[in-house]
Amino acid sequence: MKTLTILMALTGLLVLGGCNTVKGVGQDLQKAGEKIEDAAKKK
Repeated sequence: MKTLTILMALTGLLVLGGCNTVKGVGQDLQKAGEKIEDAAKKK
């Protein structure tokens, strides 16, 4: 149980530390989706 608690705490810290990275990935995916949508509209 102690190991699980430590693992969850470390995971939480990594998630909080990676918020900016996740936000950047989300923006990149959104831009890629827009390009795919534009290409689909051209057909």
